[in-house]
Amino acid sequence: MARSGLSILLILLVWQGAALAVGGPTLPGPGTVAAALAREAASGQLFLHLGVTLARVAAAFVLALSIGTATGIAMGRSPLVDGLLGPWLMLALNVPALVVIVLSYVWFGLTEAAAIGAVAVNKIPNVVVQVRAGARCLDPALTRMADAYGFGRADRLRHLLLPHLSPYLFAAARNGLSLVWKIVLVVELLGRGNGVGFKIHMAFQLFDVATLLAYTLAFVAVAQMLELALVAPLERRAGRWRGVAHG
Repeated sequence: MARSGLSILLILLVWQGAALAVGGPTLPGPGTVAAALAREAASGQLFLHLGVTLARVAAAFVLALSIGTATGIAMGRSPLVDGLLGPWLMLALNVPALVVIVLSYVWFGLTEAAAIGAVAVNKIPNVVVQVRAGARCLDPALTRMADAYGFGRADRLRHLLLPHLSPYLFAAARNGLSLVWKIVLVVELLGRGNGVGFKIHMAFQLFDVATLLAYTLAFVAVAQMLELALVAPLERRAGRWRGVAHG
């Protein structure tokens, strides 16, 4: 904790030094950005746009993780499915996110569904790759054990496959959150009238760098809080069985 505090203090000192060296509106100091952040919070705009962005992130994240997990398991456990969907996966992995967003708006209009769908489509291939790798690594001895004890599909999924896949799922979730946050900003910048991406775009048009940085820092702070308060505790809880087994 002390080291983290010192690191943050060093960042602020370097930032302040750079702002003094530049001496212009292109790089406001921490105090100016903090004042802009307080102003946006007092007006209610900060929480409104952060809430809208967070809702989009949550919807796209759940959609991408659920579809990507199901597809990854199917491809990892079935050579037939893997062969059929492999070329589609490679295509999806190599299509730029910006192209997916633009096409989504062109085909489906500047709607909320198009925005969330574009974000999810950009993330699903990454989830598939990670989950497929985990499904392929399942120990055949565990499968034979499940056969010997007469496990049904639900028991295999709950007691065998999901515990084995938990490290891969949490890696996909952590990577997915960071990627979805970034893509949502682009989606909002290009075609939405609210959200953090929209506010950053407006600040850019007005050359208001202080507000731009204020929303950026608020955005980063919320993403970090989600990691510390949600993803990391869930990962520790899901991995407790490994410690019990090793003990």
